[in-house]
Amino acid sequence: MRIITIDLQNPSFMKIPVAGCIGYFDGLHKGHQALLLETKKQAKLHGCESALITFDPDPWVTIKGVSDDRLSHITTLIQKRKLAIDYGIDNVIILHFTKEMCELSPIEFERRVLKACNLKALVCGFDFQYGYKGEGNAKSLQASKESNFDVVVVNPIEDEKGKISSSRIVLLLNNGKIEEANALLGHPFEMVGEVVHGKRVGRHFGFPTANLRFPKEYVQLKPGVYAVFAIVKGKKYKAMLNIGHNPTMNYSKELSYEVNIIGFDEMIYHTKIAIQVMKYLRAEKKFQNTDNLIMQLEQDRFTVERLLKL
Repeated sequence: MRIITIDLQNPSFMKIPVAGCIGYFDGLHKGHQALLLETKKQAKLHGCESALITFDPDPWVTIKGVSDDRLSHITTLIQKRKLAIDYGIDNVIILHFTKEMCELSPIEFERRVLKACNLKALVCGFDFQYGYKGEGNAKSLQASKESNFDVVVVNPIEDEKGKISSSRIVLLLNNGKIEEANALLGHPFEMVGEVVHGKRVGRHFGFPTANLRFPKEYVQLKPGVYAVFAIVKGKKYKAMLNIGHNPTMNYSKELSYEVNIIGFDEMIYHTKIAIQVMKYLRAEKKFQNTDNLIMQLEQDRFTVERLLKL
């Protein structure tokens, strides 16, 4: 796996020829996976390696001036790189999407950016746009005399409800429809966060929790209790995740993320762990007393252990 960044201020060049697919690829969902599959096919056809070509930062930051903290994503850049490897892609090319790159004409984008990718073939979606104000598109790329590589356009991937898209998946995650979102992703929705210090209240009644801090860019899940897998130091555990304000005890004004990892009781402060979200169980609620809370948590744990299979 090679990871290179193409930056107009510090010109670089992909040293080996590749067949690449281009896009922002938030979530690397089933629609994106169709592009990955075609890219691997083109790499085999041309006798070269495959590459995923993506943008950093999110084009909305550069084009619309939207601040990072107002954007939400299904995957971070690091996760996209990992998923690309998991799906069999050989290289990742990151386009440092500055204002200068944003304002290139389609011809200049082809000359200064795409040529630097050393392409034998480029795979893009039917709605791909490039160049200043999106003046270039899949058809103009196919017709361009600057493109000394094959251009393959992939049609939208749809299910019975329509086009599979990142925005559609975000809406499902916002509303707790995890199983439907995961079906469109083709893999579990996963967040990677750091374990931070909390008040350790749950430990006193048999439900120790790890308090998690996630990057702000993640899409906001519906508050409530979830059945999840927690991946700690490479090992996978069944767990339950609470997203909310802890209204019964230890109230938090800020939204908190606490995970109870079943069968795990180690100190893991400052450790990064992955949470794979599998099912929304119930809304957070305020209980009359601690005993009622414990009874509900015991029921939640039973449900998680029954639902999840390792």
